[in-house]
Amino acid sequence: MSISLGIFLAFVGSTLAITWWAARRSHGSSAYFAAGRRITSWQNGFAVAGDFMSAASFLGVIGLIALQGFDGFLYSVGAFAAFVTVLLIVAEPLRNIGKYTMGDVLAYRMRPRPVRALAAISSLMTATFYMIAQMVGAGALATLLLADSGIRYHQAVIGVGILMMIYVIFGGMLATTWVQIVKAMLLSACALVLTVLVLRHFQFHLGDFFVAASQVAYHRNAAAVTSDFMQPGLRYHAPHGSLDLISLSLIFAFGTAGLPHILVKFYTVPDAKTARRSVVWAMILIGLFYVMTSILGLGAAILVGPDHIVTHGGTNLAAPLLAQALGGEIFLAVVSAVAFATILAVVAGLMISAATSFAHDFWLNIVHKGEEKRPGESVLVARIAALGVGAVSIAIALALGPGSNVGILALLGMAVAASANFPAIVLSIFWRRFNTAGAVSGLSVGMLATLILIVIGPNTMGIDSPGTIGAARHLIQANPWFPYENVGVITVPLGFLAAIMGTFLGREPAAEDRFDELIVRATTGFGAEKTSAH
Repeated sequence: MSISLGIFLAFVGSTLAITWWAARRSHGSSAYFAAGRRITSWQNGFAVAGDFMSAASFLGVIGLIALQGFDGFLYSVGAFAAFVTVLLIVAEPLRNIGKYTMGDVLAYRMRPRPVRALAAISSLMTATFYMIAQMVGAGALATLLLADSGIRYHQAVIGVGILMMIYVIFGGMLATTWVQIVKAMLLSACALVLTVLVLRHFQFHLGDFFVAASQVAYHRNAAAVTSDFMQPGLRYHAPHGSLDLISLSLIFAFGTAGLPHILVKFYTVPDAKTARRSVVWAMILIGLFYVMTSILGLGAAILVGPDHIVTHGGTNLAAPLLAQALGGEIFLAVVSAVAFATILAVVAGLMISAATSFAHDFWLNIVHKGEEKRPGESVLVARIAALGVGAVSIAIALALGPGSNVGILALLGMAVAASANFPAIVLSIFWRRFNTAGAVSGLSVGMLATLILIVIGPNTMGIDSPGTIGAARHLIQANPWFPYENVGVITVPLGFLAAIMGTFLGREPAAEDRFDELIVRATTGFGAEKTSAH
């Protein structure tokens, strides 16, 4: 058995023990969906950070920086800055208004059935995109690092899917939260050690480090070139670079505040004050982590080289290859195991957010109009939904193969959150006239516009050379109809515009009448859910 597999199995064993412990305490809907609302600020901060610091962050972002320098670094900046929006706009009102999901906020003063239905669809779509990204990351790691153990891409994807189902089905939110806390600690420690080793290679002289980053040699179109990885333009260049970058910024700034698996975390704490504090904890951890990923990405470009990364697994394996260059096979094993742990924890968070939205918004409040027919029915439905979502994610990840960049895949989920979820949440909380028609329009147009532009954009469409195979090959062999990789520059304004126009086209006095009540609850917490399991 390889070192990587041994370390990973040790982590799996510990997390299954956490799941067993949590399962004995997860009785009732509040305990299963919101961990009994007993999570403290530092615990929730670590869990939020663990949820957000995904395989897309650790594998995808480091790989993007290693291959595209400064332009990849923008993913790190955007991810950290996005939590300012969460802290200032979303965290406190969401905790005070809702119960378990984003749909609770929208349904507070609007007709519940249409807004909950669309909120559930949007949450499922976002979570599925993210889960596919994590699955692909797991399979890519297994392909290169666990080959001597007989584990391949398909086995790794299926294994991760089964484990995440176990966490969610048996342990609920409590197990998921503690798995994410442990994972955040492991990932931060791993990144810190690698950062110290990279800087030690340059005698901790940042000037020498950045000089080396400005002189990275590699091959482009069979020609040897040297590029300054500290200057922009390697990815976002003319003619569409500026707008693509603005689009990326919009997705990060608004998408994070609309991610279902981040939003559900604010229901696990006892009150809004704890929710705010947990965001501060998360920002500290995430900020430090992304500073380190920037150093690690440039370090991989300098010490491993873009050519070696491309020919030994691609973007997703820049971090493990850097660990191997710095510390040999043992470091490679440790980093690989931590990356697997990262994937398991994040996928569990995604799955429970999707299952919660389906069970609470769709099954309980749409099908049964807010009343459980039998005790525990919502929890049972959530567990069944977890099986379904997991199976779909596994199937799509198997079809995509190991070559898809997990950072880009996760960004697609964030684009849906920015274009559909965020406009509906913000306008619902801060605009008196906003109504059901506006929410339905904003959610529908945001989702549809994102999906359509992704399908006709360069992420999906392109003319490949005859030798391009597998996941590197575009799904549609044609010139892209939409020029930008990041669709937010179009879809975010469209989502807001549709929500505003829909509001003016439909009048709903009842929604306006409840606005004052909503503001009081959002700002004071009066009447908010604070009790443990019932």
